Amino acid sequence: MTYDERHRRSLADPEGFWAEAAESILWRKRWARVLDSADAPFYRWFSGGELNTCENAVDRHVADGFGEQPALICDSPMTDSRRVFTYAELQKEVALLAGGLARKGVQKGDRVVIYMPMVPEAVFAMLACARLGAVHSVVFGGFSAKELAARIDDAQAKFVLSASCGLEPNRVVEYKPMLDGALKAATHQVAGCAILQREAHSCELVAGRDVEWGDLTAGAPADCVPVEATDPLYILYTSGTTGKPKGIVRDNGGHAVALKWTMPNIYDSKPGEVYWAASDIGWVVGHSYIVYAPLLNRNATILYEGKPVGTPDAGAFWRVVREHGVSTMFTAPTALRAIKKDDPDGKMVGELGGLRALFLAGERCDPDSVAWAERHLKVPVIDHWWQTETGWAIAANPLGVERFPVKLGSATKPMPGYDLRALDEDGNDMPAGELGNLAVKLPLPPGTFPTIWRDEARCRAGYYARYSGFYLTGDSGMVDADGYAHVMSRVDDVINVAAHRLSTGAMEEALCAHPDVAEAAVFGVQDDFKGQLPLGLAVLNSGCSRPEAEVVGELIAKVREDVGPVASFKLAAIVKRLPKTRSGKILRATMRKMANGEEVEIPATIDDPAILPEIKNALAGLGYPKGE
Repeated sequence: MTYDERHRRSLADPEGFWAEAAESILWRKRWARVLDSADAPFYRWFSGGELNTCENAVDRHVADGFGEQPALICDSPMTDSRRVFTYAELQKEVALLAGGLARKGVQKGDRVVIYMPMVPEAVFAMLACARLGAVHSVVFGGFSAKELAARIDDAQAKFVLSASCGLEPNRVVEYKPMLDGALKAATHQVAGCAILQREAHSCELVAGRDVEWGDLTAGAPADCVPVEATDPLYILYTSGTTGKPKGIVRDNGGHAVALKWTMPNIYDSKPGEVYWAASDIGWVVGHSYIVYAPLLNRNATILYEGKPVGTPDAGAFWRVVREHGVSTMFTAPTALRAIKKDDPDGKMVGELGGLRALFLAGERCDPDSVAWAERHLKVPVIDHWWQTETGWAIAANPLGVERFPVKLGSATKPMPGYDLRALDEDGNDMPAGELGNLAVKLPLPPGTFPTIWRDEARCRAGYYARYSGFYLTGDSGMVDADGYAHVMSRVDDVINVAAHRLSTGAMEEALCAHPDVAEAAVFGVQDDFKGQLPLGLAVLNSGCSRPEAEVVGELIAKVREDVGPVASFKLAAIVKRLPKTRSGKILRATMRKMANGEEVEIPATIDDPAILPEIKNALAGLGYPKGE
């Protein structure tokens, strides 16, 4: 069946399409209804069905005779160690941890916060919660005590699993002081904590509250507990900068069905192959494609501790691919740009063996970086688009169904279940190729979020109120005549220059096409005459020694040539680096507020706050904020 046939059927007969996909999942009890629309727009999938996600990801493979197959490959340059867990070994570790949690009173429906580095025990923790039917909430390791406390309070956590420290190049990040501070600040009190002591740094335990990890796992193992398909598997808090955290909920049934479907169909990944999502378990990519999807598909998945980029070794990615025989890789555009910056000629890539494809997601990737990767990796480089809320790709190039020509600039096809539209302000479809607000006609497919944890009113207002019967993605873009979706920027990054609506993404694309530019960010600043003007900051490739003023002049001319005089692009500067979140997203909104003189609260997710003074100096050199 072709892509077009599958996509059409998924929209015309969603129940039939996803019921067939659900046959690949092991159910304890079959569903009563595939799609329950009784509480629209809060649709539910596979109501009445019962299953266990851990059983589908681990135990069923052991039962089917694949216990000796590698399941989890742990690669840590931070400790100079490599370790492989088979499916049988993974089952044992997870069952023992689940048994320890059960003895501490953790039951089906209880919430468990996981605040850990990229160590195998973090994966055990997620699966152990799923095994018991408990709801895990992973908090990115290294988040502040304030942010951790807010998540503990909102989730009303029963228990916390943590570690003494995390490791980054040239530094040890102590987790225990932040955990202690969070538990002191939280209004909700947890029943207890388990702490993994690491060799690099040990910590003191709080008597009566904390327990050593080894003591927790010393008892009898626990079996898998069946849960309703509509019961929550996890809560993942999005990286907002202020206010109450927004907990994205993922259910058990639809999540398992959708993620299992994506592995062979989108990623063309076969059971037994090695799959690597170079991300962190604290983000949605880590949840979906480090842990659950590869294990549901019986792949070996890689857990990498360290920063493959931003270190002296720009070839760290390719070493992992070669050493572990990776067939499919998934990373963020910012990682690719960082590698290209340090190795513009691709000298460190070398032979990559059986690598068949590289997928990118997290933010829009500039065409020049995609072209660089295709040239040196000699495999398809697919920039696909999805969100924390969706849990898997809204639009992609489905290599396992039908491979489409790559259109540079975040151009991919909507996946089954996604009726994607570009809408104008009144909710009308935009003509093909014209910029609009990207929205998905309801219902969303399985695996997407059913709601925000304990806040349906916020969910309704934030996603469903703008356009009746649609999910508003918050991204702007277009759908072209071939059905490709072009994601240009966040809606907030569409600027009005003298009444012309322009995408900053197109301008970033022009800047990044310059041979000396590694990456760039464009955002709108206030202008008394035109309303807004675009301002661009660019990072140059390593080794570029040309005068900055000369490069800036060429960048201004290039935007004028590629986008047109209508962009009025004349504000540009060179910086050494751009502020980003720990997941690699450029903090355009923060820079825009700085330029416009608005109050800026440093985002909790920022990778390095020391970058901001340099950005402030660059903006001041361009006359922003005005009047200062």
